[in-house]
Amino acid sequence: MPRTCPRLLAALPILLLVAVTAGCAGTPARSPEPQGYCPLPEERGPTPSPCIPFDWNQRLAENHAYRERITITAEQKEAAAPRAKALAAALGKSADAGPTENGLRAAAADAIGVRPEALELRTKGFAVPDHGVLLGGGKGRVCVNGTVDATGHADVEVVGRTVEGTCLPGEGGH
Repeated sequence: MPRTCPRLLAALPILLLVAVTAGCAGTPARSPEPQGYCPLPEERGPTPSPCIPFDWNQRLAENHAYRERITITAEQKEAAAPRAKALAAALGKSADAGPTENGLRAAAADAIGVRPEALELRTKGFAVPDHGVLLGGGKGRVCVNGTVDATGHADVEVVGRTVEGTCLPGEGGH
Protein backbone atom coordinates (compact mmCIF):
# COMPACT_ATOMS: atom_id res chain seq x y z
CA MET A 1 0.00 0.00 0.00
CA PRO A 2 1.50 3.36 -0.99
CA ARG A 3 2.35 5.90 1.68
CA THR A 4 0.50 9.22 1.57
CA CYS A 5 2.38 12.35 2.25
CA PRO A 6 0.78 14.20 5.19
CA ARG A 7 1.79 17.58 3.76
CA LEU A 8 -0.02 16.82 0.51
CA LEU A 9 -3.21 15.91 2.39
CA ALA A 10 -2.97 19.11 4.44
CA ALA A 11 -2.51 21.23 1.30
CA LEU A 12 -5.38 19.60 -0.63
CA PRO A 13 -8.22 21.72 0.91
CA ILE A 14 -6.28 24.92 0.23
CA LEU A 15 -5.70 23.91 -3.39
CA LEU A 16 -9.41 23.17 -3.85
CA LEU A 17 -10.35 26.53 -2.37
CA VAL A 18 -7.97 28.35 -4.73
CA ALA A 19 -9.34 26.41 -7.73
CA VAL A 20 -12.97 27.21 -6.87
CA THR A 21 -12.20 30.87 -6.20
CA ALA A 22 -10.30 31.20 -9.47
CA GLY A 23 -13.28 29.70 -11.32
CA CYS A 24 -15.58 32.39 -9.90
CA ALA A 25 -13.25 35.26 -10.80
CA GLY A 26 -14.57 35.46 -14.37
CA THR A 27 -18.26 35.75 -13.46
CA PRO A 28 -19.72 39.24 -13.80
CA ALA A 29 -20.98 41.03 -10.71
CA ARG A 30 -24.74 41.15 -10.21
CA SER A 31 -26.43 44.38 -11.12
CA PRO A 32 -27.46 46.35 -8.00
CA GLU A 33 -30.67 47.53 -9.66
CA PRO A 34 -33.67 45.16 -9.79
CA GLN A 35 -34.36 43.42 -13.10
CA GLY A 36 -38.13 43.48 -12.78
CA TYR A 37 -41.01 43.64 -10.35
CA CYS A 38 -41.92 40.65 -8.23
CA PRO A 39 -45.32 40.95 -6.58
CA LEU A 40 -45.33 40.74 -2.81
CA PRO A 41 -46.98 37.65 -1.29
CA GLU A 42 -50.13 39.61 -0.43
CA GLU A 43 -50.35 40.85 -4.05
CA ARG A 44 -50.16 37.42 -5.63
CA GLY A 45 -53.39 36.03 -6.92
CA PRO A 46 -54.64 32.52 -7.31
CA THR A 47 -52.25 29.74 -8.18
CA PRO A 48 -53.19 27.30 -10.92
CA SER A 49 -54.76 24.00 -10.00
CA PRO A 50 -52.44 21.02 -10.09
CA CYS A 51 -55.05 19.31 -12.29
CA ILE A 52 -57.03 20.53 -15.28
CA PRO A 53 -60.58 21.30 -14.10
CA PHE A 54 -63.50 19.68 -15.93
CA ASP A 55 -65.56 22.86 -15.78
CA TRP A 56 -64.77 25.01 -18.82
CA ASN A 57 -65.64 28.28 -17.04
CA GLN A 58 -63.31 27.38 -14.16
CA ARG A 59 -60.50 26.75 -16.67
CA LEU A 60 -61.03 30.14 -18.28
CA ALA A 61 -61.25 31.93 -14.94
CA GLU A 62 -57.99 30.31 -13.83
CA ASN A 63 -56.23 31.20 -17.08
CA HIS A 64 -57.42 34.80 -17.06
CA ALA A 65 -56.73 35.38 -13.36
CA TYR A 66 -53.14 36.14 -14.28
CA ARG A 67 -54.29 39.17 -16.25
CA GLU A 68 -55.83 40.74 -13.16
CA ARG A 69 -54.13 43.86 -11.92
CA ILE A 70 -52.71 44.73 -8.54
CA THR A 71 -54.71 47.61 -7.11
CA ILE A 72 -52.94 50.93 -6.77
CA THR A 73 -53.92 53.93 -4.70
CA ALA A 74 -55.21 57.28 -5.94
CA GLU A 75 -51.92 58.82 -4.74
CA GLN A 76 -49.93 56.38 -6.87
CA LYS A 77 -52.08 57.19 -9.90
CA GLU A 78 -51.67 60.91 -9.26
CA ALA A 79 -47.90 60.54 -8.89
CA ALA A 80 -47.72 58.74 -12.25
CA ALA A 81 -49.93 61.28 -14.06
CA PRO A 82 -46.97 63.41 -15.31
CA ARG A 83 -45.37 60.30 -16.82
CA ALA A 84 -48.68 59.40 -18.47
CA LYS A 85 -48.92 62.90 -19.94
CA ALA A 86 -45.31 62.67 -21.18
CA LEU A 87 -46.01 59.25 -22.71
CA ALA A 88 -49.11 60.56 -24.52
CA ALA A 89 -47.04 63.41 -25.98
CA ALA A 90 -44.23 61.03 -27.01
CA LEU A 91 -46.68 58.62 -28.65
CA GLY A 92 -48.38 61.48 -30.51
CA LYS A 93 -45.04 62.77 -31.84
CA SER A 94 -43.91 59.28 -32.74
CA ALA A 95 -47.14 58.55 -34.60
CA ASP A 96 -46.73 61.74 -36.65
CA ALA A 97 -43.13 60.94 -37.51
CA GLY A 98 -43.75 57.30 -38.45
CA PRO A 99 -41.09 55.94 -36.10
CA THR A 100 -39.13 52.75 -36.06
CA GLU A 101 -39.72 50.32 -33.20
CA ASN A 102 -36.40 51.32 -31.60
CA GLY A 103 -37.25 55.02 -31.84
CA LEU A 104 -40.67 54.45 -30.32
CA ARG A 105 -39.17 52.31 -27.55
CA ALA A 106 -36.56 54.96 -26.71
CA ALA A 107 -39.08 57.84 -26.70
CA ALA A 108 -41.61 55.93 -24.60
CA ALA A 109 -38.99 54.70 -22.12
CA ASP A 110 -37.68 58.24 -21.70
CA ALA A 111 -41.21 59.54 -21.06
CA ILE A 112 -41.97 56.83 -18.48
CA GLY A 113 -38.55 56.98 -16.87
CA VAL A 114 -37.37 53.41 -17.45
CA ARG A 115 -34.57 51.86 -19.51
CA PRO A 116 -35.65 51.07 -23.10
CA GLU A 117 -35.02 47.35 -22.58
CA ALA A 118 -37.36 47.39 -19.54
CA LEU A 119 -40.26 48.66 -21.66
CA GLU A 120 -42.79 46.06 -22.80
CA LEU A 121 -43.81 46.57 -26.43
CA ARG A 122 -46.13 44.57 -28.71
CA THR A 123 -47.08 45.07 -32.31
CA LYS A 124 -49.34 42.00 -32.53
CA GLY A 125 -51.50 39.94 -30.24
CA PHE A 126 -53.89 40.42 -27.36
CA ALA A 127 -55.12 44.00 -26.77
CA VAL A 128 -53.02 45.49 -29.63
CA PRO A 129 -55.02 47.75 -31.99
CA ASP A 130 -55.02 46.81 -35.69
CA HIS A 131 -51.74 47.97 -37.25
CA GLY A 132 -50.89 49.63 -33.96
CA VAL A 133 -48.65 49.32 -30.96
CA LEU A 134 -49.25 48.45 -27.30
CA LEU A 135 -46.55 49.34 -24.79
CA GLY A 136 -46.10 49.71 -21.09
CA GLY A 137 -43.56 50.19 -18.37
CA GLY A 138 -43.21 51.53 -14.90
CA LYS A 139 -41.57 51.36 -11.53
CA GLY A 140 -42.72 49.29 -8.62
CA ARG A 141 -46.33 48.25 -8.86
CA VAL A 142 -47.39 51.24 -11.01
CA CYS A 143 -47.44 51.01 -14.82
CA VAL A 144 -48.04 53.58 -17.51
CA ASN A 145 -49.43 51.81 -20.58
CA GLY A 146 -50.25 53.26 -23.97
CA THR A 147 -51.55 52.31 -27.38
CA VAL A 148 -51.24 53.93 -30.77
CA ASP A 149 -53.59 52.82 -33.52
CA ALA A 150 -53.11 52.93 -37.28
CA THR A 151 -54.55 56.46 -37.48
CA GLY A 152 -52.03 57.76 -34.94
CA HIS A 153 -54.54 58.10 -32.09
CA ALA A 154 -52.82 57.48 -28.74
CA ASP A 155 -54.44 56.34 -25.49
CA VAL A 156 -52.58 56.21 -22.17
CA GLU A 157 -53.57 54.79 -18.77
CA VAL A 158 -52.03 54.41 -15.33
CA VAL A 159 -52.67 50.94 -13.91
CA GLY A 160 -51.28 48.44 -11.45
CA ARG A 161 -49.09 45.61 -12.66
CA THR A 162 -50.65 42.28 -13.47
CA VAL A 163 -50.53 39.50 -10.91
CA GLU A 164 -47.62 38.07 -12.93
CA GLY A 165 -45.66 41.30 -12.45
CA THR A 166 -45.91 42.65 -16.00
CA CYS A 167 -47.37 45.93 -17.20
CA LEU A 168 -49.04 44.49 -20.29
CA PRO A 169 -51.68 41.81 -19.87
CA GLY A 170 -50.66 38.25 -20.61
CA GLU A 171 -51.47 37.02 -24.08
CA GLY A 172 -52.59 33.60 -22.95
CA GLY A 173 -53.30 31.52 -19.93
CA HIS A 174 -51.20 29.20 -17.89
